[in-house]
Amino acid sequence: MDPGFEAAFRDFVVGRSGALFRTAYLLTGERHAAEDLVQSALAKTAAKWRGLRDPAAIEGYVRRVMYHEQVSWWRRRSRVAEVSTGWLPDQARDGHADGADLRVMMRAALGRLTPRQRTILVLRYFEDLSETEIARVLGIRVGSVRSQIHRSLERLKQTAPELTIMREFG
Repeated sequence: MDPGFEAAFRDFVVGRSGALFRTAYLLTGERHAAEDLVQSALAKTAAKWRGLRDPAAIEGYVRRVMYHEQVSWWRRRSRVAEVSTGWLPDQARDGHADGADLRVMMRAALGRLTPRQRTILVLRYFEDLSETEIARVLGIRVGSVRSQIHRSLERLKQTAPELTIMREFG
């Protein structure tokens, strides 16, 4: 990579890695897996950096690589491991910590979903992608996206009733 491209890539990584990590964490549910996902996506992006001409599209490209990497990872898994903590956070109280309580509960709830369910919900509700965009990113039909969203939300309601309580108070 020549110095000009290297500097531009370095600036991109410094400026956007925090946002990319947050998305990766929501996709994976684990800090180390999120770090690996971001690193893998950035490595693949670095290899294609010279061909990426539109600065506005670069982050979208990296995120698409992350989604594909995550999908590949959960497709390779032969068995889905679920983690049940048996712990429910205390009910949120008014104050500055309400947002933090909700984030902790959401992370725990997403961790109880399968990787595919978590990916679908993160793309739809955290990344705000349309069903058509999700279908394109994941390489599945729009109808499959719709049914997966429905099933994932139902599973979330069953496994994380504390989120419904938070919505009533929030």
